[in-house]
Amino acid sequence: MMMRAVGHLGIVLYAAALCACSGGGDAARSGEITVAGSTAILPLVKQAAQDYQAAHPEIKISVAGGGSRVGLTQAEQKGVDIGDSDIPPASGQSGLLDHRIAIVTFAVIGNPANGVNNLSGQLIRDIFSGKISNWEQAGGKDQKVTIINRPSSSGTRAVFVSKVLDGAQPSATGLAQDSSGTVITTVAQTPGAVSYVATGYLKSGRVVPISIDGLAGSSQNVRANRYKFWSYEHMVTPGKPPKAVGDFIAFVTADKGLLIQLGFIPTTEAKPK
Repeated sequence: MMMRAVGHLGIVLYAAALCACSGGGDAARSGEITVAGSTAILPLVKQAAQDYQAAHPEIKISVAGGGSRVGLTQAEQKGVDIGDSDIPPASGQSGLLDHRIAIVTFAVIGNPANGVNNLSGQLIRDIFSGKISNWEQAGGKDQKVTIINRPSSSGTRAVFVSKVLDGAQPSATGLAQDSSGTVITTVAQTPGAVSYVATGYLKSGRVVPISIDGLAGSSQNVRANRYKFWSYEHMVTPGKPPKAVGDFIAFVTADKGLLIQLGFIPTTEAKPK
């Protein structure tokens, strides 16, 4: 608790320094900031927004989910000040400025009744393609596999397809959930369920994180370039952001204590390949 308090004080002082150096003072910083997009990064941005508004009550920050592609599209259309995303803007999305703020680790997850806590990459691909339909075929219990997918707007899904499924799309059978929180709830309540989510959502212990080829989805394995299911988190703006927006992005990136507490890796502390 003391370490968190000290870290928070440092961030508040950092925010005050930003304000003092802005030249425009409070008047230049007053207003509203709108943020939408990735649910993988949603807990971080929500907490950072609360901390920032506590230091700057004249700033109002509205934070919503919707998925990475929604965040990118909204930023491109200037519907929000910041689009949060697990993936960078596409080459055709012109006029967007990408700000890498953290590294996020993902994990394949299962219902505890499945009896599985480790799978090879090939078994995961076979499960999500529909080739394996019972957990017995993967060393687990006699339980039908239920795939919980993310929608096409999900950046988490895009990273999963790229890093784990080798570019193949998962089977369309099973269920679909549009946010990381509902994925956790659905997998926890559905025997046989399997999905994928940012590791920051695993603290409840309601689901079983599944190691890939014997490697857990830990920050240590990401830092050592042993675990491949990770991505940079992005805050994307429609061009160069106004001072207030830029300062909030810098505030999020600078709060290493909060990043680590919520399961992220500061970009200054790791350069995984």
